[in-house]
Amino acid sequence: MTIERKIREHLHKQAETMECPTDISKRIEQSYSQYFQQKRREVTMKKRLIGGLVAAAILIPTSAFAAPPLIEMLTRTPMTAEQVKMDKVSKETLKKLYSAFPETKSFKIIDASNVEGIQTSIILQEKGGTGKKITLHTNSNTGKIEHVNQENWEPKEKPLITLTDQEIKAKVDLLIDKMYGNIEDYEFTMEQMENLDQKTFMLNYIKKGSKTPFYQVFVQDNTISVSLIGGETTPSNSRVEGFFSLNGKPDYTADAFINDEKLFSLLKMNPTELKQELAKGKSVVEIAASKSVSKQQVIDVIAETQVKRQIEADKNNHSTEQLLKAIEPKVLQVIEHKTETPW
Repeated sequence: MTIERKIREHLHKQAETMECPTDISKRIEQSYSQYFQQKRREVTMKKRLIGGLVAAAILIPTSAFAAPPLIEMLTRTPMTAEQVKMDKVSKETLKKLYSAFPETKSFKIIDASNVEGIQTSIILQEKGGTGKKITLHTNSNTGKIEHVNQENWEPKEKPLITLTDQEIKAKVDLLIDKMYGNIEDYEFTMEQMENLDQKTFMLNYIKKGSKTPFYQVFVQDNTISVSLIGGETTPSNSRVEGFFSLNGKPDYTADAFINDEKLFSLLKMNPTELKQELAKGKSVVEIAASKSVSKQQVIDVIAETQVKRQIEADKNNHSTEQLLKAIEPKVLQVIEHKTETPW
């Protein structure tokens, strides 16, 4: 029996005896959904399962809870164009798209798939295979289109990123307005992200004083990537998601570490402010240094919170010292990480 098979069978047995807390389950589903979109074409599903389970067993004790949700979500089912037209979520998604951009009715569905109960994805492109392309990721439960990628809608000779800031904003405004509705009441910010190989802009739209969803947009090369964050204007002590980004999309990998009230207090920042600074290409360590807070102080605060959570969930009675020693390298990796950088 191979070592991979032994590990897999052992983790299956362990997972069957555990109940996954709701908050951890939701976090795993969200993080894996994002990871899946970024990596599904790079490696096989079998290798990701083995790698993910081994990492869960070695790095973080509480990650053993990840086994059942991961197993359930590993089946991303390809869909044919005919199946898309028969699927309820897909039909509603296309209906919204065709209403927003009638020209897409002539586009060809070049790829489609779904993870049951989580997400349905559809990619359409102008016939000929080299023109305009649009990708839609829809929440299978709510029916909301959570991500829209619009590629090559500007001439190749004058791609989107070469336009003026005002022209770029106008293009983004149009896409959001068409897909989600009027955005006149939204406050707007636009920043060029630092330390990237390609020129990239981040745009944020939020409706002040209301519970209206806000949008985060990345513009790179000839692509607009819009995410419906589904957030609200929230108090400073509320959670924020997607502190980093990767390939122009929200990256939730470090959220469980950075969403720490003691960290926000130490840095004298609310989570939204911290996310905005990270989006500029800074690391948590660099942000802390600008506030005369040492790297070790940051490590201690985050590690203490993580260890407390693990002690509450750990059935193996690991000592605090053991848990701190195990978690500190991971904390260091998180606080030195910079947006748009692979982990």
